[in-house]
Amino acid sequence: VAVLVPTTILAEQHFRTFADRLADYPVSVEALSRFRSAKEQKETVLKLADGALDIVIGTHRLLSKDVLFKDLGLLIVDEEHRFGVKHKERLKQLRLAVDVLTLTATPIPRTLHLSLAGLRDMTVIETPPRDRSPILTFVEPWDDGLLEEAIARELDRGGQVFVVHNRIETIETIAARIRALAPRATVAVGHGQMAADELEDVMQQFVVGKVDILVSTMIVESGLDVPNANTMIVHD
Repeated sequence: VAVLVPTTILAEQHFRTFADRLADYPVSVEALSRFRSAKEQKETVLKLADGALDIVIGTHRLLSKDVLFKDLGLLIVDEEHRFGVKHKERLKQLRLAVDVLTLTATPIPRTLHLSLAGLRDMTVIETPPRDRSPILTFVEPWDDGLLEEAIARELDRGGQVFVVHNRIETIETIAARIRALAPRATVAVGHGQMAADELEDVMQQFVVGKVDILVSTMIVESGLDVPNANTMIVHD
């Protein structure tokens, strides 16, 4: 099985979930992404070619020419809309006799058309997870007191906060205001004009809990699962 995901951090998250869920079964799972050393990547690629590896979870790295599968039976594509035409063509070469499962929150028109035309089956998950608390949404003008309270409440329960501000020019100013409102918190900034490694580092620190508040642009919509972050402040 190959699981294709758009970002390195997502690959690591899926890898952890798969490894936990399948810990009791004789199934080998590996991740293939930039977070792995060249030596580890080489070993994983060799195992795939030999058929010694059951499940591989990876980014676009899975589509490289050197990655060959001994007997690929199932391809799972997460966040399908994040992959371009070139990637899809490469997938087509892989999948002459492969079952394909694509997951997406926003189906691209082509996928929708294929399912409506009956060429592809579509399943919709509409049931929320068990014990899920309803999401409370408040629309308010910017109010320092309110933000301070919302942030303090989340941090007091050991949680983390997303602050979304979609203008790179002024994001540092907003981060400074958030730092003033939450002096005891670790605040980090993330946006699309940062170097890829630097951005990944910030995201990874937020995922593992070293950063309490992440001030970022819309890039956080790329499917990051941070179960510990239960408060999101969206500016404008």
